[in-house]
Amino acid sequence: MAADAAPADPGAPSRERAATALLRAGGRLSTAATARMEAEVAWFRDLSAEDRSWVGLILQAGVRGFVDWFRAEGDDRAGGAGGVGEHAVAAEVFGAAPRALTGVINLQQTVDLVRLSIEVVEEHVDGVVDPRDAATVHAAVLRYAREVAFATAEVYARAAEIRGAWDARLEALVVDSVLRSEPDETVLSRASALGWSARGGVCVVLGPVPGSRPETDLFDDVRRTARAAGSDALCATQGDRLVVVLGGVGATAAEATAAAAVVSEQFGDGPVVVGPVTPDLSTAHLSARAAVSAHRAAAGWPEAPRPVHAADLLPERALAGDGHARRHLVEEVHAPLVAAGGALVETLGAYFHQGASVEGTARALFVHANTVRYRLRRVAEVTGLVPTDPRQGFTLRIALVLGRQSRRTTRPTPPTL
Repeated sequence: MAADAAPADPGAPSRERAATALLRAGGRLSTAATARMEAEVAWFRDLSAEDRSWVGLILQAGVRGFVDWFRAEGDDRAGGAGGVGEHAVAAEVFGAAPRALTGVINLQQTVDLVRLSIEVVEEHVDGVVDPRDAATVHAAVLRYAREVAFATAEVYARAAEIRGAWDARLEALVVDSVLRSEPDETVLSRASALGWSARGGVCVVLGPVPGSRPETDLFDDVRRTARAAGSDALCATQGDRLVVVLGGVGATAAEATAAAAVVSEQFGDGPVVVGPVTPDLSTAHLSARAAVSAHRAAAGWPEAPRPVHAADLLPERALAGDGHARRHLVEEVHAPLVAAGGALVETLGAYFHQGASVEGTARALFVHANTVRYRLRRVAEVTGLVPTDPRQGFTLRIALVLGRQSRRTTRPTPPTL
């Protein structure tokens, strides 16, 4: 018998004798495991003194837990041949360390720690226990290693679940702040904790929630799709609406629409709208305001593309009572036409009154048809809207009506959509 096992009672039952010898050698085993980790495991050497001491406690708890498990298995007190359950192993081995350690050591490192400590115990078995008990202990070590491996996975799975639930609540708070136009200094810090990189422009995308899909799966798919296209994404649901805040977006409306198109397949059936691009997350409420208004009014244009930019729904938004859309049409469409002069407003009004007939407009204004064509081209140059296009002509017509009602004669400072 080895020197370490000599004090054990030779007349004691085999399993009890081996358990006593292992318990007495616990300090030696944990010291050997720590020394081996310092020599072979780089990440262990990089830990702080406090964290290394906690790891040492885990090693000691592992040895004690093995001894208790080994003794209990022999006494048949664990409910059958399986020994103590995974929950008991987790509490015994990992209960010695604080929860904060799960943020220092990842799952792979923990598995390495457990594997190495079990290997050290197995290497020292022959020098610790009575030779008659060695085979039994070797077999028990293998079974216990499996139990601890399952316990490790359980501990980290539970920690990941808790972290996931917290992240989901934090993400919902950020998106809710954006939608409620309540930006503050905490929004960006909360978003950063969720992996938001705060680069490029930001836009808000709204659409229906797809039916019968768990939120976690849906949000993961949206983030993964956006990330593959080089964008950040924050997600939340509000009633039957899915809200996605996209970051890293280009400054133009076309770039915002293209970014929204990447994630549009994740929405349910129905219109998907994208708000204008804002400089950062602290101003994203402006994009959200336009997107919410556009989503409410989108039913008025059933042929709209998917996704559709909020600016393309200005007529419907104005008819639905959106004051920001009304002001935009007056100040960005009607007022420039008035400022450009050249009878553009008069010609445009006559053109619509004559059923979009160039010849009819020319007769009504007593001018040549080419003069009407020239003035219509000037309208397109000034506003960016082509009167001869049915959709853009509709926008111009609504702008004319609103401009007449407002009686604006000069162009004020452009508002933010």
